[in-house]
Amino acid sequence: MDQYCILGRRGEGAHGIVFKAKHVETGEIVALKKVALRRLEDGIPNQALREIKALQEIEDSQFVVQLKAVFPHGAGFVLAFEFMLSDLAEVVRRARRPLAQAQVKSYLQMLLKGVAFCHASNIVHRDLKPANLLISASGQLKIADFGLARVFSPDGSRLYTHQVATRWYRAPELLYGARQYDQGVDLWAVGCIMGELLNGSPLFPGENDIEQLCCVLRVLGTPSPQVWPEITELPDYNKISFKEQAPMPLEEVLPDAPPQALDLLAQFLLYPPRQRIAASQALLHQYFFTAPLPAHPSELPIPQRPGGPAPKAHPGPPHVHDFHVDRPLEESLLNPEWIRPFIPEGTGLEEAEVLLQSQGGANVQPGRGGYRGLCSFGLCVLPT
Repeated sequence: MDQYCILGRRGEGAHGIVFKAKHVETGEIVALKKVALRRLEDGIPNQALREIKALQEIEDSQFVVQLKAVFPHGAGFVLAFEFMLSDLAEVVRRARRPLAQAQVKSYLQMLLKGVAFCHASNIVHRDLKPANLLISASGQLKIADFGLARVFSPDGSRLYTHQVATRWYRAPELLYGARQYDQGVDLWAVGCIMGELLNGSPLFPGENDIEQLCCVLRVLGTPSPQVWPEITELPDYNKISFKEQAPMPLEEVLPDAPPQALDLLAQFLLYPPRQRIAASQALLHQYFFTAPLPAHPSELPIPQRPGGPAPKAHPGPPHVHDFHVDRPLEESLLNPEWIRPFIPEGTGLEEAEVLLQSQGGANVQPGRGGYRGLCSFGLCVLPT
C-alpha cells in the first residue's frame, strides 16, 4: 500500500472497502478494493477468487473493468482496478427524463460488446445490473463486479446456485429455482437493463421473489409448457400456480420506444433461455443501424461532470445480496396498480384470508413472499 496515496473512500461491502487512490510514482488514479480475511484459516473468500479469475480470463476487453494488480496487505489483500467515475444506475437516476435514443443505443452497444466478450470466454457474469456497469470520465461503459461470475459449461451439465443476480434483473428460470443454466441469465438481465434505459425506471421492480414473478407475468403472460417446455422440470414450478394471463404488448409498456428497440427487447425477454438473442447477434440488430445512430461516448451524460444540481434520489427496496460495494438507490415509476395486491395496506393475516376467499382465492396460505406478493394483481394461488 506504500505505493498509493489514499484520496477518499468510495464504498463498502461485506468482503471489502473501496478507496480512490493515487499511485505515488506514476500519478495514476485507481480504485483499491481492500479484502480482509476474518480468520486466516478461512482463506480468501470465494467471491474474491472468482472475481480475480474471471477478470484474468477477460482482461483484454475494453468493455470490462481492468484489474491492474493484486497484492497482500496486512491480514488480507488488495485489488487495484482502473478508476471509474460513475455507474449507469447513477446516470439513469439523475436523468430528468428517459435518455435519448442515441444515448440508449450507445450504452447498450457497449454493454453488449462486453457481454459478448465474456460469453465468448465462457464466463457468465450472473449479476448484471446498472450499478455494476461503470462509466469512465470519457463516457466509456465497462462491466464490473465479477464476484458472482463463473465459468459455465456449454453442455449445461454443471449445477449452480439459483440465488444469484439482483432480484429486479433475475431471469425467470432463477426465480423458479433452476440449478442448471447458462449465459441466458445474463441476456435476460441485458433486456431488463435495456428496458430501464428506455423507460427511465426498472421494468420488473418486485419486492420479493413471488412479486418479482408477478411483475414478469404481468408483462409476458403466464408461462406454459407449450411456450417453455423446460419449465415443468424446474424445482419450484409446482409450488405456486398462476391463473392464465395474456401477455401485454411491449408497445403499451414502453409507449415512447421505437419499433426497432421493442423488437430487440422482445428477443431478450423470452421465457426459454436458449431462445434469447445472443449478445453477438444483438449487436447486428437493425436498431443500432437506424437513425439516430449510437452516440459517441464523449456525448454521453456523466453525473460528476460540472453542471446543475441533480434531482434528489429516492431509496428503493433492500437488496438480497449484501456483498456488493456500491449499492444503487433504485426506484421505479411503474404503475403500482399493475403489481399491487387487492388487499389494502395494513390488513392483518386473518382479515387478508377472509378478503382472499371472498375474491375467489381458494386455499391461499401465507408463504415466504406474504399475501402481498402472492396476490399481486390477483393471479397467484398456492396449490392445496
